[in-house]
Amino acid sequence: MSRTLTIALALALWPVAAAAQDTLTQPEVVRPLTPLSPERLEQMVPKHPDYLGALAPENLAKPRPAPPFDVTGTWFVDLSKGFADYMFGPPYPRFGPEGIEALIEQPKAQARGETYRDAIGQCYPPGMPMLMTRVWPHAFIQLPTAIYVISGFNNSVRTIFLDGRLHSDPDLVVPSYNGESIGRWDGDTLVVHTKYFETDNHYIDLGIPISDQFELFERIRLVNDGRTMEVEYELIDPQMWEGEWKSTKRFNRQDYTDINEANCILQYNANLPGTNLGSETAEERGQSDIEGVSE
Repeated sequence: MSRTLTIALALALWPVAAAAQDTLTQPEVVRPLTPLSPERLEQMVPKHPDYLGALAPENLAKPRPAPPFDVTGTWFVDLSKGFADYMFGPPYPRFGPEGIEALIEQPKAQARGETYRDAIGQCYPPGMPMLMTRVWPHAFIQLPTAIYVISGFNNSVRTIFLDGRLHSDPDLVVPSYNGESIGRWDGDTLVVHTKYFETDNHYIDLGIPISDQFELFERIRLVNDGRTMEVEYELIDPQMWEGEWKSTKRFNRQDYTDINEANCILQYNANLPGTNLGSETAEERGQSDIEGVSE
């Protein structure tokens, strides 16, 4: 269509569009404001009155020993041994019935070309410790009072408190997928103890569930002249398995990447072979699971 014809057509349709617009009258919107009392405003802010927040200037300014290292930077899980190395086993501890069921049923589902306990594909948070194994970069921001971890995967946020606080009262805390993390320095190692996890659709590896007794311990060091972050994980859940479930992972510093906005939109997962939605049409699109691993 020529430019002259396009302009002529637009001019011809202008009266119709203008007439349609004239039929709509924008209503006047009035929303009366009712002032809130200082007491009510104070109640609206969630607080822990016994100690300062991690970003309170007074807390940041408190004298503290210099930390042995600073993890501020962007990190990416080391998968040089193979894609399946993101998982925490095998070896596995001796599981209870729920974990054994997952080890039996997940391979069956994979053989049928199906996913198993596809919670992440349904936009549930991966939660710790699986959050750190996502194939996305993670930004660490270290302050004297806390380390803030922002994952490129759905912009999940985790806070490791370093200001000496204790874990919250179990009768008052609200469980979360990343839990409540308290860190302390032990020589050249950062020791982190995390508990109070949300258990709904919260799995480890390919569908191994956790209970409300699940706790996570991490020993974090910088190696390779600060280019690699080594994390020794210890997973405890006396209701789901016996003893300590241990795994060590490495994350490499990546200075040429950043964290961007990311959201889990269920409809988008129809294009991902590793999800329930995507697996239905993956074969038609000529796609398959990455390295033979399904989630």
